[in-house]
Amino acid sequence: MRHIRYKFSNAYSDYYLAGGLSMLKDIVDLKRTVFITDENIYNLYPQKFKQWNTIVIKSGEQYKIQGTVDGIIAQLIEKEADRKTTLVGVGGGVITDITGFVASVFMRGIRFGLVPTTLLAMVDASIGGKNGIDVGDYKNLIGIIRQPTFILHDLIFLNTLPQPEWENGFAEIIKHGAIKDATLFKQLEVNSVHSYKTRKKSVCELIERNVILKTKLVQRDEFETGERKLLNFGHTLGHALEKLYTLSHGHAISVGMSVAGLISEQLTGFKSSDRLIAVLEKYGLPTRFTFDNKKVLPLIKMDKKKTGNSIQYVLLDKIGQAIVHDIPIIQLEKWIESIVSAR
Repeated sequence: MRHIRYKFSNAYSDYYLAGGLSMLKDIVDLKRTVFITDENIYNLYPQKFKQWNTIVIKSGEQYKIQGTVDGIIAQLIEKEADRKTTLVGVGGGVITDITGFVASVFMRGIRFGLVPTTLLAMVDASIGGKNGIDVGDYKNLIGIIRQPTFILHDLIFLNTLPQPEWENGFAEIIKHGAIKDATLFKQLEVNSVHSYKTRKKSVCELIERNVILKTKLVQRDEFETGERKLLNFGHTLGHALEKLYTLSHGHAISVGMSVAGLISEQLTGFKSSDRLIAVLEKYGLPTRFTFDNKKVLPLIKMDKKKTGNSIQYVLLDKIGQAIVHDIPIIQLEKWIESIVSAR
């Protein structure tokens, strides 16, 4: 287990990497802690929740909504939670988002910690303090940036992780390499999902590398005024596809990165779209998807990165080096339509 403390603008977060859920007894007060998890995790690991006061919600992105938040708050009131209560989210990205959001608004803010149980949540969703919920077809439209008190990894949860969830996680890992870490990208090119899954040391090192990469980027730009925007590579189109077609996050972002790579060829002279697409496909991720432009483009126009008649789109100069480019929405629509029709 490795313990790292990170300082953010107005808070510290303690990371316990490759630890175990049993360590929580040394981190929080059992009597003042409420777990939030979903039905899948609760049913797979019932023994891990026996001693803890637990709220169980339904599984799936479709439940990352205000109604679920209201239900959790009602149960917290019933349990007589107060400002000294700590919420601990045990689950994937939906759980980490909802836990942070509830903790941020309940009694105007209480402590919370996260125990991510998927590869995606470990390397991405739990990191950075973005907490929020969806509104209709608009993903993460309501939310707040507030850092967790701690993040604890228990890699035993990866033992029951389905193959599609490994692919989901690798989409964000590949993204990190593409935007900030050319060495990581090269490492991914020579390895595979199988090679990481079957070598515990390798997956531990991979997770830690990605956790540190994203956390340091967030430290430099916690409230997304500059460099942190690079983490949105592939997400503008990806989020629209994810909501409209119920694609998994990683699969949708993979398609978004592929299209962004091809747009980069036209705007920045990016010459490695073939490498990007090849590594995505190597990790079981789709790089093409047929969609209805008339349905997708309105969601892109409502993206949080829209400013006036333009949208801040993340592109690649080269592998390991990304930039944010203001693209007029009309021009972006034409590029997306031409790329999709050409493929």
